[in-house]
Amino acid sequence: MYEQIEAYVKHLIKESTPERTVWNVEKLRQGKPSNWNYIDGCMITALLAMADITGEKAYFDFAEGFIDWFVCEDGSIKTYEPDKKTLDDVNEGRVLFPLYERTGKEKYRKAADLIYSHLKCQPRTFEGSFWHKDIYPDQVWLDGIYMALPFITLYEKYFGDKDYSDVCGQIDTVRKHMFDEKKKLYYHGYDASRKAFWADPESGLSKNFWLRSIGWFAVALADLLEILPDGSQRKKLEDIFVELMEGIAPYADEETGMYWQVVDQGGREGNYLETSGSSMIAYAMLKGSRLGILTKDYAAKGSKTFSGIVDKYLSFKDGEMNLEGICLVAGLGPENNRRRDGSYEYYISEPIVKNDAKGVAPFLLCYTEIMRLG
Repeated sequence: MYEQIEAYVKHLIKESTPERTVWNVEKLRQGKPSNWNYIDGCMITALLAMADITGEKAYFDFAEGFIDWFVCEDGSIKTYEPDKKTLDDVNEGRVLFPLYERTGKEKYRKAADLIYSHLKCQPRTFEGSFWHKDIYPDQVWLDGIYMALPFITLYEKYFGDKDYSDVCGQIDTVRKHMFDEKKKLYYHGYDASRKAFWADPESGLSKNFWLRSIGWFAVALADLLEILPDGSQRKKLEDIFVELMEGIAPYADEETGMYWQVVDQGGREGNYLETSGSSMIAYAMLKGSRLGILTKDYAAKGSKTFSGIVDKYLSFKDGEMNLEGICLVAGLGPENNRRRDGSYEYYISEPIVKNDAKGVAPFLLCYTEIMRLG
């Protein structure tokens, strides 16, 4: 199976260019050329991890060539639109650090400086949390934690003052407002102003627990804990991470180890076991166990989830591999898109696709952790 997975990945990169990636299903459906975006960023992150674990040069060469195409010598980035003030566009920047370390190309450092300077202008809530996007005023989404905070942490580690207080403070705010003490799960979104149509007027919270949003948060914490130095700030994030993993584990499907699109409503009509979020949770469990933050039984839980995804949604036919069961996209609003209201009916209504990087990338990251188990 491992050989087939790696053959599949090599097929994907062979069919992709910086201007058209076969794993960005949203762009393909829109008929638009690719740009600097978080979906490709997730895939390049996964390819660099694949290069590290397999030693296969083709993965690194594609990743470096891909980013090299976007980043100009002066550090400017083709198609990057900082005026949109969207955290999503920060995510791809995290690959600049390992590429700079490996190649020594000064333009990667300049590009990281550019993104970091724009983040300094990102609007914030009254408590200091980034708005998810300029079009989502005062809104904090779990997705955004993954999109921006690992980048900031890597920047502080490589080029900054190693001040991680902002990162840890924003995660502490998420824990304060978005964690449900009874369900032990995190809500998808929080509106600090309580003005969004989808937000509860008292708590500011969205209505449900969307799996991939929790997955983004879990992966962010696992990655941050690998970067942060020992100390009181790291210990607090460890506690939040352990609590998160302990909270979601009981919601796993008993047979497959996978998790449901709407996490706490397994078996309800229309709900389904979803690939991307399940891969993210499995990756976080496997990595957390490897780092010694989670107990060894979490490695077993993550391995079971990975196997469940393989059995249920991974298929090999006529020399082709497909990874299915991936929610294409889900969000909250904006005001002119009230269909995205955070309801159960909304989350199960979004398209389910195959081979999209939002599922493929975390699946590959999960695969690299399985490989590390030996």
